[in-house]
Amino acid sequence: MGVAVIMARSVSVWCALAAILCSLTAISAEESSESKEFVLTLDHSNFTDTVAKHNFIVVEFYAPWCGHCKNLAPEYEKAASILSKHDPPIFLAKVDANEEANKDLAKEYEVRGYPTLKILRNGGKNVQEYKGPREADGIVEYLKKQSGPASAEIKSAEDASNLIDDKKIVVVGVFPKFSGEEFESYMSLAEKLRSDYEFGHSWDAKHLPRGESTVTGPVVRLFKPFDELFVDFKDFNVEALEKFVEESSIPLVTLFNSDPSNHPFVIKFYNGPNAKVMLFANLSSEGIDSLKSKYREVAEQYKGQGISFLLGDLEASQAAFQYFGVQESQVPLIIIQNNDGKKYLKPNLEAHDIAPWVKDYKEGKVPPYVKSEPIPEENNEPVKVVVADTLQDMVFKSGKNVLLEFYAPWCGHCKKLAPILDEVAVHYEKDANVLIGKLDATANDIVDENFDVKGFPTVYFRSANGNITPYEGDRTKEDIVDFIEKNRDKTVHQESVKDEL
Repeated sequence: MGVAVIMARSVSVWCALAAILCSLTAISAEESSESKEFVLTLDHSNFTDTVAKHNFIVVEFYAPWCGHCKNLAPEYEKAASILSKHDPPIFLAKVDANEEANKDLAKEYEVRGYPTLKILRNGGKNVQEYKGPREADGIVEYLKKQSGPASAEIKSAEDASNLIDDKKIVVVGVFPKFSGEEFESYMSLAEKLRSDYEFGHSWDAKHLPRGESTVTGPVVRLFKPFDELFVDFKDFNVEALEKFVEESSIPLVTLFNSDPSNHPFVIKFYNGPNAKVMLFANLSSEGIDSLKSKYREVAEQYKGQGISFLLGDLEASQAAFQYFGVQESQVPLIIIQNNDGKKYLKPNLEAHDIAPWVKDYKEGKVPPYVKSEPIPEENNEPVKVVVADTLQDMVFKSGKNVLLEFYAPWCGHCKKLAPILDEVAVHYEKDANVLIGKLDATANDIVDENFDVKGFPTVYFRSANGNITPYEGDRTKEDIVDFIEKNRDKTVHQESVKDEL
């Protein structure tokens, strides 16, 4: 399965995660034939009062124009219908977050994309992300578990086998009694992380499929489908427990291929706080085993040093290649991305190249890689094309007053702005001190911290004397020209006029 990755800037690998989530959870469904609506419709006027009445309610923040929201709607309604018969009933609701009057609600609940689903507990006092499936049956099963106890008691080997399988992370606490400080800490952890992991507890380790069976606890055993398959932990400080679970649930080397069971771990990899090392290769090619073995050795070497490792199969990584601006001819290829957005690249590497190159990266000896479109051979249109490789020369070193638009080719608002910018550029055609430019932010890295690009179009003005100002006015020729005249370097402008005289 491909990854739908479109980035506004290199630092937004987290946006890539959102795109991954969309691509992995996008579903198609037939329209519901139900005439009665079971999904509650909420807005700013009734949201707080409705949520306050429920110990458990799920809220979808959606936009009417969103394709994923439209796909989800019949599945969400079907799930609401089924869950209305649950004992006790589980309520599902929706809010049109695109409606102006509801935008404060969307901001309060940190809605950054559509659809966003939140689980609200205890009258809205506790808020968690919904991280379950997006088809009706999956929604139902996930929410039944979420609405029940945070941790399920394991009374038999059958209970354990029903909870623990070889494709997911499961956390189990073993205790001599279900009370006391350690047990309470464990249950607090389960409540906090229940939307991310499944939890169980037992007084008899003999019920569990792996690990020491005579242990009486208290101990936390994390089961996982990779590496050592299980790991024990005995520090019951809640923060220490949470760190243990989060760190233990990421493979030493995360595998990204077409197997959907690996995708949750890919998501965790991209959502983690570490620098990210990604080796892309044809995993079915001859000689791949030595490359994989050496890569794993390096991952072992840097374990616990703030760096995570992923192995991506060429076939599954096409969208990632598009994002990073690299080619299939460059594999085997390593890319490292820091949390500051800087990227480092090593193409066509051999197994013996991996360790020394990563060592050089850690020691600051590898220069950053900047994705850039080719420099245009001709740049004769009124609005000049700027690419990453010409940003310094055309904007910062040109000595001109520059209005620069950061755009995305697919952006409707950018398409509407384009002819207006053309008019502005024509207006300044005879003014050598003003340049109107545009940069495709999906095809070029924006490494300058002066530009904060989080949506499209984003427009900045840099005066000839170095002042940088975002343009936030109306998108008309008159307003943009007026803005330029108010913010341009007047000294340069006056000298230009004097020369003309």
